[in-house]
Amino acid sequence: MRASGITENAVELAPGVHWVGALDPHLRNFDIILRTANGTTYNAYVVRGETGVAVIDTVKESFADDFFRRLESVARYDEITTIVLNHLEPDHSGALPELLKRAPQARVYLSRRAQMMLKALLKPSGEAPPEYIPVTTGDTIDLGGRTLHFLHTPYLHWPDTQCTYLVEEGMLFSGDVFGCHFCDARLYNDAVGDFRFSFEYYYAHIMRPFRENVLDALALIEPLNLRLIAPAHGPILRHMPRDYVQRYRELAMPRLFNEARSEKTLVVFYISAYGNTRRMAEALAAGAESIGGVRVSLYDLEGGESGIFTDLIEEADGLAFGSPTINADAVKPIWDVLSSLTTVNVKGKLGAAFGSYGWSGEAVRLIEDRLRGLKLRVPVEGLRIKLVPDAGELEQCHALGETLARHLTGQVEHREIEFSTLQVTPA
Repeated sequence: MRASGITENAVELAPGVHWVGALDPHLRNFDIILRTANGTTYNAYVVRGETGVAVIDTVKESFADDFFRRLESVARYDEITTIVLNHLEPDHSGALPELLKRAPQARVYLSRRAQMMLKALLKPSGEAPPEYIPVTTGDTIDLGGRTLHFLHTPYLHWPDTQCTYLVEEGMLFSGDVFGCHFCDARLYNDAVGDFRFSFEYYYAHIMRPFRENVLDALALIEPLNLRLIAPAHGPILRHMPRDYVQRYRELAMPRLFNEARSEKTLVVFYISAYGNTRRMAEALAAGAESIGGVRVSLYDLEGGESGIFTDLIEEADGLAFGSPTINADAVKPIWDVLSSLTTVNVKGKLGAAFGSYGWSGEAVRLIEDRLRGLKLRVPVEGLRIKLVPDAGELEQCHALGETLARHLTGQVEHREIEFSTLQVTPA
């Protein structure tokens, strides 16, 4: 984090519009899953109109002193008429309970999905919920010559998220959208260090699982006159802000070229200790390929890292996983790939499991449970074969592939197997 240019006071973005956030240069992990080699910022903003002052988001509770010091440099608490919460995650709302004590007259504006979250947020403090007004796309607040226009942008990346647009200045207070974990006291994108990696990394881990919601949000944002984007984390985008909007569109679109758009795709991942699960995978793939309209790909996880398959998984229509059972579990490479599924939207994709086993054969059921937990469709009971599959058992694998292909091509009515009702017979 560059320390030069840091100020104890607010930073003016436009006349009457200020950044009053906080810098956290030493943070190295965010929400457990994100690395933050440059730390992060907790961006909060103040907008002054002729008849009122709005505070847009706050900061993490441990940085509340920085927030209040900067806020007090541009506004009195009795002037604050409006508090906008674009997102209620603690890094944005941590200073809210204290702000409500200092500005009890202020009305809180938040998305409709955020109402229950607000009550839960204030529960530990014992405070009664303040007067709040739920808003959605098209709702506005008049601050006197300054108009705040709300945009409903759910699941970016929580159900409650929204964006707030300052009409007269062409400023979008975007919440987590277009943000990143990158701390530089120079604040503006054309003044800070190179944060491209942080921007892309943040999108991949925070926004990518919700790319349909990203596209919905872009449909609201792209028509706006955008002079500046002020996200909740990372640099403020004053230089060519529309380029970042365009980059989001590029990232949200399919990444792999599909040579035969009419075909469904089934990707079969497997790992095999003695070649038995491999034989099952090959027979399953052959069965699926025997049904027209399905393109099948086989990947041996012994020969690749799990992270390289993310794009492939995102674009696939069906996923099948084959693992032997070792120590009553599926093997680690399978779990590594399954773990990577949390970074993409796999809801509704076809899922299946299979594998050879020697003693107990738990791997298939465990994989199926994980697939169902990730909201994949698992319409066919997985196939477990003890030790070396014979000709008849390989035919079962072939039949499983055929059945999966028929599900993919709509030849079989969708149904779900409730695995908790099935009995596993010990081998």
